[in-house]
Amino acid sequence: MSQRNAIGVDIGGTKILAATVDETGSVLEQIAVATPHSVELVQAAVVQSVRTLLTRHEAHDLGVAAAGLVDHHTGRVRFAPHISWRDEPIRDNLAHALRGDGITSVTLENDANAALCAEWRFGAARGRDHVLLVTVGTGIGGALMSSGQIMRGTNGMAGEFGHMQYAPDGRPCQCGLRGCWEQYASGRALSMQMQSGGELLTGQAILRAANDGDPEAQRAFFMVGQALGLGLADLIAALDPELILIGGGVSMAGELLLGPTRSAMSTRLVGGRHRRVADLDVVALGPAAGAIGAAELARGGAPSL
Repeated sequence: MSQRNAIGVDIGGTKILAATVDETGSVLEQIAVATPHSVELVQAAVVQSVRTLLTRHEAHDLGVAAAGLVDHHTGRVRFAPHISWRDEPIRDNLAHALRGDGITSVTLENDANAALCAEWRFGAARGRDHVLLVTVGTGIGGALMSSGQIMRGTNGMAGEFGHMQYAPDGRPCQCGLRGCWEQYASGRALSMQMQSGGELLTGQAILRAANDGDPEAQRAFFMVGQALGLGLADLIAALDPELILIGGGVSMAGELLLGPTRSAMSTRLVGGRHRRVADLDVVALGPAAGAIGAAELARGGAPSL
């Protein structure tokens, strides 16, 4: 077939997004469900979402983008801080569960790598050689592309920027360490900031409150944006990208987040007046970027990894 759809599934700490994607990167249909708390229920939710899409769209390739340390050679998630995956054979499990539903190939990839592949193929990273993607959702993930190639590292697990130490002996993290960057610059950090101000808002409710002028919500975005900018300055110093893309659910705040991020980044960046500073923007494909990238990888249309 010269044209064929693929299904991409992005499994995050809060939400599972499954989408049927055509070869132009367009989402034909998508389904979003809350991420369950057990490994078995996560798999069941993915299988049910894929089966629902298959009732309305023909597809044989499935790509899965997972938050965590992904070994794409073996199809396993070795470790994930927000889901109880420990050396979990996700690719084989899903291939077995969906064998009778017409799925003939399953590809597993880290969620940030998948999102960056989608942006390189269809979105804001087209024509760029050195791109850094930071996904800001429940936690923080990341991916780096250099000269058109995703940089994986020795174990294939590069890009776990969210677990760089931001504050020595700081807040405990779900990964088992303390002071990780994602505890100060993520959706979880937004909620914690609101709680410290006496308001129990989470997710989109914080964004709506900030847009409506709530000072605590606006302060939460300012604090998280500043923490994000300080961490990005260190990444620029280490990796020197030409473009930084911010993805994940928190990126939907736009300039409410990026304003303080740019300010903190420029203040912290070494030699900022004597270098070309990386462009900073949000992903063009929105929250579906991970699913779109996973589908494209499953179809074999993304760059070599």
